[in-house]
Amino acid sequence: MKKLILGMAIVASAFAFGQKGDVNAQLQATNKAAMDAYNAKNYAAAAPKFIEIYDLLKANGQDNKMYMYYAGLSHALANNSDAAIKIYTDLINSGYTGVETTYTAKEKKSGQVVNLDKATWDLMKKNADYSDFKTEQTPSVEPDLYETLTTLLINAKKGNEALVIIEKGLAKFPNNTKLKEAQTNAYLQSGNMDKFVTGLKEQLAKNPNDATNWYNLGVMQAKTPATVEEAIASFKKAIELKPDFANAYQNIVYTTIGDDPKVVAEINATRKDKPDAASKLIDARRERFAKALPFAESWYKVDPKNIDAVTTLKEIYVVTKNIDKVKEMKAKEAELSAGAK
Repeated sequence: MKKLILGMAIVASAFAFGQKGDVNAQLQATNKAAMDAYNAKNYAAAAPKFIEIYDLLKANGQDNKMYMYYAGLSHALANNSDAAIKIYTDLINSGYTGVETTYTAKEKKSGQVVNLDKATWDLMKKNADYSDFKTEQTPSVEPDLYETLTTLLINAKKGNEALVIIEKGLAKFPNNTKLKEAQTNAYLQSGNMDKFVTGLKEQLAKNPNDATNWYNLGVMQAKTPATVEEAIASFKKAIELKPDFANAYQNIVYTTIGDDPKVVAEINATRKDKPDAASKLIDARRERFAKALPFAESWYKVDPKNIDAVTTLKEIYVVTKNIDKVKEMKAKEAELSAGAK
């Protein structure tokens, strides 16, 4: 989302030479109110003023959607999501790109540069009182329209609607990185996990140094028993890139340990009638906890006030029979619990 570049040639370009005085005065007053509100970061007040400018101009034959763009942007900055979404959607559907040609000339007597409409600009070329006739084309804001609307829709938890806009945007701008990243998030929000994982892998192929994407990939891989080892590898990659990534340590620990309540229930069920089988389960459990231990210690190290990290580490010390550490973690657990009350 872009902010307006101020003083953004906004109103000078609006008031083409030759407008009626009363209309021009109203436009000038409305524009001042819009700009004053915008510069004061009172975006909620600026948005309707930009719409008013658009309506005034349209009533006088100028359908200048630039002001609806400014209104949409102001609504977005004011967190008026529904209003912003409507305006951005209408702009995209209308084919608005923001590309406009401005026409200027210099008044010889005053030295002032004035903005003109095309017909007046052509006419004034024959007027000896004017010189320096110039045209300038504004840059396209179309990619920003798609990017901002996508962000607004995702923030509003409208993943399926966002995907429609993203696909439309990528058809026009196939190499737009922001839209591709948003597409992955929209897949997650809409529940399309296969495409979400595919999107993560595509992003990581382009930027393998994104710790968050490695972490997110690990979370998805950890959901399937067949890809648990891949999940652990992804979490390790995230930690390699971001050594204080507490959530990545936490997920390695939980993924390595697995569904421990289920294992404990199985051990208890087989202990009496199948002691050898129970012993194997106990040994395998202890091995998993020992494997998780260094990551649990790292988790505690980077997040020492996290009671979940402390409790998990205590339980691992219990299983691996490190009594002194169990006592230490119990004391820490009590300290954190007391502080939370």
